[in-house]
Amino acid sequence: MNSSKSPGLAGFGILRNTTCHTEKKISVFFSIIFMTVGILSNSLAIAILMKAYQRFRQKSKASFLLLASGLVITDLFGHLINGAIAVFVYASDKDWIRFNQSNILCSVFGICMVFFGLCPIFLGSVMAVERCIGVTKPIFHSTKMTSKHVKMMLTMVCLFAVLIALLPILRFRAYQIQASRTWCFYKTEHVEDWEDRFYLLLFSCLGLLALAISFLCNAVTGVTLLRVKFRSQQRQGRSHHFEMIIQLLAIMCVSCICWSPFLVTMARIGINESSSEDTCETILFALRMATWNQILDPWVYILLRKAVLKNLYKITRGCCGVHIINLHMWELSSIKNSLKVAAISESPVSSNQINLQPLSSTGQ
Repeated sequence: MNSSKSPGLAGFGILRNTTCHTEKKISVFFSIIFMTVGILSNSLAIAILMKAYQRFRQKSKASFLLLASGLVITDLFGHLINGAIAVFVYASDKDWIRFNQSNILCSVFGICMVFFGLCPIFLGSVMAVERCIGVTKPIFHSTKMTSKHVKMMLTMVCLFAVLIALLPILRFRAYQIQASRTWCFYKTEHVEDWEDRFYLLLFSCLGLLALAISFLCNAVTGVTLLRVKFRSQQRQGRSHHFEMIIQLLAIMCVSCICWSPFLVTMARIGINESSSEDTCETILFALRMATWNQILDPWVYILLRKAVLKNLYKITRGCCGVHIINLHMWELSSIKNSLKVAAISESPVSSNQINLQPLSSTGQ
């Protein structure tokens, strides 16, 4: 079949002999396993976050939980849609010419890859900004960051990610089948046109910028919380802040580790394309790293909860740190007792009693 004569095969330019292949049986098996694990873990995380949102609906933690729920729901639909298309492609022996004559499936696949790639990164950045405002400007956060505003922010983030994903379609640029013939994305081989380079650089720069904003805001939040912790010994009302910042730091680390190789690879291709073989192998490795982000994200909220952290602390204390912790607690209790004795000795009642002792002795 001569695909160059078919007007509907705009995305089939990459279908040629290539050394970038994947084993069908192994790939189908792992795709199904990853999709199943991702769906189950994200569903469990959604249930946990929704239950927590009902408890903290009227508190400052509600906005964070609403954003976190949006992030996990986005990951869930990413597993459902992208995973189902990937399994279908593998099951069809990657014969795109047979089931994608009009290039509709490849366009849908490419749009979903861009949207479900950028949207979680954007939401993680928005969550970091929200927590930074909540810790550094609590009055402004309590008055302005209502559930209505958070839902508007979620909608704007999703619409912006949709716009970025639809940009090639609006410019009549078809998404391309990649060299491995297992997924669709921007053109990554023989990139010569400025517009193709622009899409790659736009995707990578937006992703890296969102990660940088997350890092900066989490750093400011962490430093602020530590300063408040050292200045005041009152821990009441602050524990939920530490729980959220731990979750944010974990989300940021997972996103950086999983997405940085793919984003850097896209930027490198957009700036200076490398050889086809190296590019294909590098992109496949980076893509597999990025897919782990949607699997690991929900486990942050499943494992790094206050109740789970308390249980881990108790287990650690019982296993290896019981003597040290008991000694530390004994020292703290001794200091508290000393402070109580000092406070009592300096009170007016104690001074009167001291003054009365000589009088009573002289009366005797």
